[in-house]
Amino acid sequence: METAVQETPLTAERQGINIQNEGSLHLALKEWLAQPQDRLEVPVKGYVVDLVRGHQLVEIQTRNFSAIRPKLLALLSDHPVHLVHPVTAEKVVAQVDGTGKNILSRRKSPYQGKLTDLFEELVRIPELVSHANFTLEFVLIKEEEVRCRDGKGSKYRKRVSVKDRKLLQVLSTHLFTCPQDFLTFLPEILPQPFSNKDLQASLQLPLHRCRQITYCLRKMDALVVSGKKGNELLFST
Repeated sequence: METAVQETPLTAERQGINIQNEGSLHLALKEWLAQPQDRLEVPVKGYVVDLVRGHQLVEIQTRNFSAIRPKLLALLSDHPVHLVHPVTAEKVVAQVDGTGKNILSRRKSPYQGKLTDLFEELVRIPELVSHANFTLEFVLIKEEEVRCRDGKGSKYRKRVSVKDRKLLQVLSTHLFTCPQDFLTFLPEILPQPFSNKDLQASLQLPLHRCRQITYCLRKMDALVVSGKKGNELLFST
């Protein structure tokens, strides 16, 4: 179900580094998620939490799950924690000048993401999925990526820097509350046991993505290694 993005003014309880360095995508997702009684930017156990909803803590992480891992471990001991992460399905690319204020061009990117892209980040915290206090929500989005040809970006982008990411539309949301929820990524036609190459053939995904999927499922105890076929591990649910 597609959801229009509406801007809602938010008031933070603490004005600190989280607010100063907050990107447009993170802020827009926080506005989209916030409910009337939510508290924003609340200090909890030495960390600043994006949203506090009663006893539940809501964190938004747009990338790099490794960076938020220590925070999650600290908060999960005393609170239910709901982690929200955007997965880009569609992208618009805007080129800006050196000031960052003037748009030179805007085009639709040929990039097409999939929900399975979530495993790119999940491989950093798969064992947390088994924690009784932990839930995950992956938000499939359309975003605008703001770029500048300033010579400071990576070689991969030909030295073009990504200056910002903006939320254009929420396309769908996907909630995962336990390891078994992730078994929905395994097609019913898979042989039992199966290899990563079997999964690749069924899902039509790159082999590295299939390896990420099986690694995550193993770490959250939703999948077990049941044998080998040559050098290939075999898995069973």
